Amino acid sequence: MSDRDTAHTPGDRTADTEAIDAAVSAAADAARDLTDDSAVWGVLYDHGLAWVDFPRGSGGLGVSASLRAYAHEKIGAAGLSQPDPRRNTIGFGMAAPTIAVYGTDEQKTFLRDIFTLERIFCQLFSEPGAGSDLAAVATRAVRDGDDWRVTGQKVWTSGAQNADIAILVARTDVDVPKHRGLTYFLIDMKQPGVETRGLRQITGESEFNEVFLDDAVVPDSRRLGDEGEGWRVANTTLNSERVSIGGGAPREGGMIGVVSDAWRRSTKHRNPVLRDELIGHWVDAEVQRTSGILLNQKLAAGRPGPEGSGAKVSFAQNAQALSDFDIRMRGVDGLRYDSWEDRRPSDYSMTGRNPVYRYLRAKGNSIEGGTTEIILNIIAERVLGLPGEHRTDKDVPFKEMPR
Repeated sequence: MSDRDTAHTPGDRTADTEAIDAAVSAAADAARDLTDDSAVWGVLYDHGLAWVDFPRGSGGLGVSASLRAYAHEKIGAAGLSQPDPRRNTIGFGMAAPTIAVYGTDEQKTFLRDIFTLERIFCQLFSEPGAGSDLAAVATRAVRDGDDWRVTGQKVWTSGAQNADIAILVARTDVDVPKHRGLTYFLIDMKQPGVETRGLRQITGESEFNEVFLDDAVVPDSRRLGDEGEGWRVANTTLNSERVSIGGGAPREGGMIGVVSDAWRRSTKHRNPVLRDELIGHWVDAEVQRTSGILLNQKLAAGRPGPEGSGAKVSFAQNAQALSDFDIRMRGVDGLRYDSWEDRRPSDYSMTGRNPVYRYLRAKGNSIEGGTTEIILNIIAERVLGLPGEHRTDKDVPFKEMPR
């Protein structure tokens, strides 16, 4: 990189696009003779083109987050292969933004592995007794010299069967209130003491899992943030997750794209009533898309905030309404399902398979990433500034809380 490429003020769009253009040109030269996709992705990371808004040295260029799409287009125009984030959803959408903020230099080496798909991540947050109330997690991490030993149970863990590393929230102090006794770790999923069991869903798939931790070891060097700071670190993850879920689809991306394409290709079940309904759904999807663009632009200068909760709620509502419309639009054909056999998918797809799958799978959209009810509370309290709900356990040490 030349001095001109590095000496600019983040937020200056002309300087930012010039920095991206220069990085793409340099990456194209460096990858000219490479035939392996993962090697090309490594070149993109090394040139700051993984997440262009991340700091230099962490897969980024320190430019505006609103230029991610611009960088993606430029990389594609240069003929360079790019990884599919859906193959490492938790890594791209949740782990990477959190590591970029709180990670040590050693921990930030995971960012390259995430981008090149060399390490697949999952998320060990929810528990049988702490789903909506994440701060009530009971999984314990006990200090043992330079290590921590973790024992407990997690549930609803997407893709745990394929994961190499998990982002984990565990309780390290029971003598303080629940929000203050948590610590955040990066734990090896392939080690002894970690058992993954599939949870069969209404779709027939076992995409989710329950994970049992029995004296599993985490080096202290894999602690993300300070001891007892887990709640603050986890909120960065959760806010990033909600933005990732609700704020990133292109025009006619996701379910509205599937439904619109089906409408254009078939005239069998068209009628004016369905047409009017589809137009309403299309407008809702455009509002969601443009609101997501605005949200990402607002977040470009800082960390994701609670505003992303609104995007996640609208995503869930729109996806469920569209999947319902999708079935009704197709008549009897929309009710056919291929198989209810238990399946362990290697990749996640909300819009794949068929209408019945999409309808059933969309029911989970109002649960994953935070239930709609909890997120409405977040919007009320943290965005609108309304009085919070009365909480009797706010200042009670965790060990004294009824379980």
